[in-house]
Formats: sequence, structure tokens, C-alpha cells
Amino acid sequence: MTEKTTKTLQLKPQAATGKPTAPRPPVRPRGPARARPLSEVQAERAAYEAAREAWNPPGERSAPRGPARPGGAPAGRQGSERGERGDRGDRGDRGDRGDRGDRGDRGDRGDRGDRGDRGPRNERTERGERPPGRTNPAARAPRPLAAERSPGDSIRLNKRLADLGLCSRREADEWIERGWVEVNGQTAQMGQAVTEADRIDVLPAAQHRQDSRVTILLHKPVGYVSAQAEDGHESAAVLVQPRNQWRSDPLIRRGPSWQPQHARGLAPAGRLDIDSTGLLVLTQDGRVARTLIGEDSGIEKEYLVRVHWAPNGPKGADVVTQDVQAVFPAESLALLRHGLSLDDQPLKPAQVDWQNPEQLRFVLTEGKKRQIRRMCEQVGLHVVGLKRIRMGRIVLGQLPVGQWRYLRPDERF
Repeated sequence: MTEKTTKTLQLKPQAATGKPTAPRPPVRPRGPARARPLSEVQAERAAYEAAREAWNPPGERSAPRGPARPGGAPAGRQGSERGERGDRGDRGDRGDRGDRGDRGDRGDRGDRGDRGDRGPRNERTERGERPPGRTNPAARAPRPLAAERSPGDSIRLNKRLADLGLCSRREADEWIERGWVEVNGQTAQMGQAVTEADRIDVLPAAQHRQDSRVTILLHKPVGYVSAQAEDGHESAAVLVQPRNQWRSDPLIRRGPSWQPQHARGLAPAGRLDIDSTGLLVLTQDGRVARTLIGEDSGIEKEYLVRVHWAPNGPKGADVVTQDVQAVFPAESLALLRHGLSLDDQPLKPAQVDWQNPEQLRFVLTEGKKRQIRRMCEQVGLHVVGLKRIRMGRIVLGQLPVGQWRYLRPDERF
């Protein structure tokens, strides 16, 4: 049998000052950690504690434990070369600094003794804030915007796939979960981070799955909600049935043939209020949803809006229902085009023009909740009818109310 070697802690000879030299913590050998017998660990620890006791007798203040610094002294103690500060056990020898108990001598900062201005400490903890003076400056630095991201920065794989325009984040998660995405030749994992230098491959199965998804163009009637049914009102998606397909579409043969699965998993790409009508896009394709309602989407949406002049509200005095254009102030029309805010956020510029004396034409590039109605209320107009007629390059056209058609492969928003 091979004789087992043991390691013994070696102590340096005492320094010239007459005190033992500070012991170094046990140093583990380089390389992967190995399992050691408990007795060996206990013996090594006992030798280390004995050396510490010899270096720091009971009559002196204990030195703070911590990693060793060059020269043999633990962190927080530099030895006798620090002069008067070497004996840290007697705090009274610190001279003029002994009056630090009186914080009032620090000038404007003297009122820090009253912590009422800063709020209870537990509230700061709940908000995740660090105490003053301990905040890491690097942690306070703002995160770079997407446009400022350097090629070496990493982002989640699902966001990278969406940024490349391959799919939505939800679709990306599905692809990754099914093993249809590879990063540098290896099957990707959920939540994996990648950089621009990584090679991302999508298997053909994902493309086949995506090609089978459809987009529905529906002429939504008043009384239906765009998304999930609520308050007793049905979702517009219930109208996607074979009997409601627009059979008079001259290009119907260019679209896909009806399949029962086409009515499943449809999501609205752009809201349309319950009391509004017009073009509603329902899609299974995340690429379409991202194009229309993504954070960086600039797709135009066009609306025809019938209005009344109601400066005191729709039930107040001085309501004008005919020839509204004649009484509507020109400066208010300018505000509709640019200068209004909703939810404390300024709105993007819009195209607003009169189509006839009672009807305005809006072209927006954003879609806040009930945006047009709220904009009109701010300038004294009351909306009595709203119809969306275009989204990007797709127009409502002759599609009858309550009927739908497929988005054809040759059509793009």
C-alpha cells in the first residue's frame, strides 16, 4: 500500500518585535476540489486556531478575521509599522478623531442624527435601496439601451430570435422547448443567453410549424370585444367560422383552405373598442403581431371618426351635430395633430384632417387604449362613430361587416 502523506502547518519564526508572525490561512492545492476525511479537516483547523492564539494573546484585542494580505497580516491589521494606529484595542489614542461621537461638528451633515427625514430603515430595505455611502456606483449606472448594446453583450435567446424577425418571443420559447433551436451546434436551453457572435440555427420543423399558421382579417361589428370575452360581450374571434367567410372575395382561391385549427389560438394584433367597428387582425403568427404592435412598430392605422362639437360634454349645452367643421377651432385641430398627452405621456404626431363637415380622418402610429376618443374629449369633440379602414398596406375594402377573409401569402402589412 502506498503510504499516505500528511500536511503539517509550518509557522514562521517570530518577528523582531517579539510578537509571533500572523499565521496564514490554510491554502488548498490548485485543481479540482477533492473530498477529505473529516479528521484531517479538524486537525488542520485546530492547528490553525492554535497558531492564531499564539499570535494574538488573550490580553489584546482580537484581530478581524478575513483573507490574508501580503506581508502576513490579516485584512484590517497592518502591524507595528502603522505607528500610533497599530494598537487598535485602545480607541482613545486616536487623538482628535475621538470627538466623532458628536456628529454636530460636521457642519451641514450634522442633521443626519435625525433619521426621520430618511424614513424608517425597514422601508428602505423593502424598496431594495442600499444605505447611503454603501451604494455601488456600478450598480447605479443605467442599463444600455438596445441600440447602444455592444456586440459582446448577451441577451436572452428568445429576444434575439424576435429581434431577428424570425418569430415572437412566445413562439421562440415554444421552439426552444421543442428542441428546434441550436446555438453553435448545440441544442438551446430555455433562458439561455447569447451574443451577436453566436451562431443560431432554426430547424426546418419550426419553419413548417410557422408556415401552417394563419392570419384572419375581420370586419368587426359593434358590440364585440377584441380579446377575451368580458362583461357579457363575446370575443370577435367567435365570428371566425366557415359560414362567415367572405365567399365573394375575388381572390379567395389564393388564400388557404379552411381548417378547424385555424380558429384556435387567434390573438388580436391591435385593439378595437367594443363600440368601434372596422378592420381587426386576428393572427396565430407572432411575426405579424410583432409587426403591428411591437415596441418598435411604426405601422400606420387609419380611422374615420364621426364627431359632434360638445365643449360642455355630450349632454351639456351648445352641442353641435351638423357642420362641426365650421365651429371647431383651428388651433384645436393643430393640437389633435401634435401636442396632446395621455396618461402623462406625450403622444406621437398624427395625421388629422376633415373628410366632411362631420367626419375626421385619423392616421396614427401608436395604439393607446381608447386613444382617439380621449384625444377628441380634450378638444371638445364627442365621438359618435369610429371605423378602422386600414392597417399598413392592408385595407378593409369591400369586406362586409361580420365577415372575414385570410391574409394571402402575397400580402404584407
